Amino acid sequence: MLGAIVGDCLGSPFEHSNLKSTSFRLFGQGTQCTDDSILTVATADVLLNGGDYARAYQDYFHRFPSAGYGSRFAVWANRRESGPYNSWGNGSAMRSSPVGWARDTLDEVLDEAQRTAAVTHDHPDGIKGAQAVAACVFLARTQRDRKQIREFVHDGCNYPLDRAIDDIRPDYEFEASCRGTVPVAVQAFLESNDFESAIRLAISVGGDSDTIACIAGAIAHAFYGSIPKHLLEPVMNIYLSPDLADVSLAFCERFNVPL
Repeated sequence: MLGAIVGDCLGSPFEHSNLKSTSFRLFGQGTQCTDDSILTVATADVLLNGGDYARAYQDYFHRFPSAGYGSRFAVWANRRESGPYNSWGNGSAMRSSPVGWARDTLDEVLDEAQRTAAVTHDHPDGIKGAQAVAACVFLARTQRDRKQIREFVHDGCNYPLDRAIDDIRPDYEFEASCRGTVPVAVQAFLESNDFESAIRLAISVGGDSDTIACIAGAIAHAFYGSIPKHLLEPVMNIYLSPDLADVSLAFCERFNVPL
């Protein structure tokens, strides 16, 4: 899950100022934790301490109201609505990565990921996006087999992975759906050779850069088994608030997530 937070922070300056290149300064102006990080920690909190996902997401929204949430989520959380709103957006996918660490079988991961999504994103595409990300994290940490991850996403989720990042990048535009972002993030991971290259490839595509990097970072962390200190330490010590860092570290300790 820390890979998701690091990816989110590194991608945040480029969400509304896309850069179609892998060569850029890390931690530039505008770096911050966005709603991707806040809701990832909220998911981790429920897995760690119990509770209800809807209540947790709404509570975290009210604690961090200026993190850049989607408009429909913001209305839902602000009004503390009790039912979902049939979303297929990538908000369900960006927050589900902790599930891949906290459950012990693929079936358990898919079931729990569905629960994280369904409180808001009960559209089949919203649920599938959350399941795809959580499953990729699980497969990355348990199997460490790129081919298996690719087959699960391409065949199992019906998310096409038949174009390289170099082919996607020139024409890719902002896309907020699970279908439009999850396979791009997975492709960025598949072409990477370490954690940082996964993040750089994800950001270079453009579009919803923080979310694509969040998802790619989550999978890369699980696959490579660590996050470089020059990326992790600034996020934990500067950009992530102490209370969010405490939940994150407690989750990592409980579920044996490497730092």
